[in-house]
Amino acid sequence: MPVSPDRPKGPPLNALRAFEAAARLGGFLAAAEELGVTPGAVSQHIKTLEAWAGTPLFERRAQGVRLTAHGAEVAQTFTEAFDHMGAAVRALRGGAARPAIAIAALPGVAQLWLAPRMPAIRTALPDVEISVTALEQRPNLRREMFDLSLFLDRSTGTAQETVLMCDRLLPVCSPDIAAELRTPGDLLRHRWLVDTAWQGDWRDWLQARAPGLIRPLGPAYSLYALALAEAEAGAGVLIGHQVLVGDRIASGRLAAPFEAADAGVSLNMELATPPRPGSALAGLAEMLKTQAQVPVRS
Repeated sequence: MPVSPDRPKGPPLNALRAFEAAARLGGFLAAAEELGVTPGAVSQHIKTLEAWAGTPLFERRAQGVRLTAHGAEVAQTFTEAFDHMGAAVRALRGGAARPAIAIAALPGVAQLWLAPRMPAIRTALPDVEISVTALEQRPNLRREMFDLSLFLDRSTGTAQETVLMCDRLLPVCSPDIAAELRTPGDLLRHRWLVDTAWQGDWRDWLQARAPGLIRPLGPAYSLYALALAEAEAGAGVLIGHQVLVGDRIASGRLAAPFEAADAGVSLNMELATPPRPGSALAGLAEMLKTQAQVPVRS
């Protein structure tokens, strides 16, 4: 009679993912945001893993969590393992008959900078299937199934990142309103539009170019493209991000009556790719670098 005893089971893969993310990012909340689950789910996964391992992996404190000595000892091994798994999954997809490239981009970048350039990209790469996903947070290209990302962010200095353009801040408005603006003080006669994700833009530009000038901000918008459309329509003045408004200024749809200032947090248009990009992806990345030097006139 054959003997078929129960074999010892390993921990759930989701529990391992939760532990690795929390260890790498420094907390359950950050891990939950990356994994797309709740902090409570991350906490439960780690409790399950700790029960399986028979040892605590995190110290719970009032101000957050911290890895135990044993947790810190094994965390890097799991990070390397999941990075290798991400590379293996990417290689698995590399045998497709038709190359496919998935781009992740900040919504404003996707709508205002990338979309006008897509026709030229499709013409240059007719055999490549290109999809675009708008995200608020830059994805982890070692893990997530995106091939390229375009974000306004601070540089991290990794080999996989390229600064396409350095961002600057400048007030933008319709040409009619711009004709009425001779000095920064004239801005007080118009509404100051604001994007909710970049509420410090007015403060940063004023500190650099018109210190002491102050007034309540006007209408707020949760989409930068919508705030920009309102500025074009004459609803007021918006602080523009030069990398996103340059095309519209070049075409005359928007006017920039005053000098630009460095962005308060030194943002750049960052292009990132995973390690060892394939030929189609490398070709697209080079094309985007070229496109960054040429305004699109619409």
